[in-house]
Amino acid sequence: MSDSIRQEMDKIYSTIPGDKIPWNLETPPNALVSLIEQGIITPCKAIDLGCGFGNYVIYLAQQGFDVTGVDISAVAIKQAIDNAARIGIKCRFHAADLLNDSLESEECFDFAYDWEVMHHIFPEDRPAYFRNVKQLLNPGGKYLSVGFSEDDPQFGGSGKYRDTPLGTRLYFSSEAEMRELLTPLFDIIELKTVEIEGKYAPHQAIFALMQNPA
Repeated sequence: MSDSIRQEMDKIYSTIPGDKIPWNLETPPNALVSLIEQGIITPCKAIDLGCGFGNYVIYLAQQGFDVTGVDISAVAIKQAIDNAARIGIKCRFHAADLLNDSLESEECFDFAYDWEVMHHIFPEDRPAYFRNVKQLLNPGGKYLSVGFSEDDPQFGGSGKYRDTPLGTRLYFSSEAEMRELLTPLFDIIELKTVEIEGKYAPHQAIFALMQNPA
């Protein structure tokens, strides 16, 4: 992700009310909640990659996770810190470019996830991004990635690249390309197309649950 993306996201987070930002949903997504309720993901050291205002970080902390949120936008991170402090939730946040800033950390995590981030990362940048994620995971750690499918009917409903009303450009993936990218790095537990909640309409998305090989 480039400085232009950082500036774009800072502008969105600083000029658009939170309740009008399409991906800013306070209620955690059903797909994430289901993994936890079924015991597939249990409380552990976790990281939210692209956390926005920190809504899902706060949810996981409330479920007993030791959780960190990162986002490219310092504006979003400041709001996330304020949101957690306001309700007395203990978690950590910091701003980082998921591609160009080093995600190397003395810490490693047992669960990493990116929710509605993948469609902001274009194909040429994805191999580096996935390698960064892998470096953040402990052996055996799980990774969940959910991003828009090329079958999604929104924003024109056709084409791999689509422009949104906010002025952002997104890339819409296929199951096959995601499987090809992920298989060399992770053991794929489940990869499928699912319907996910949206602020204004549901979306078709690629759900990929993986494990870092031990």
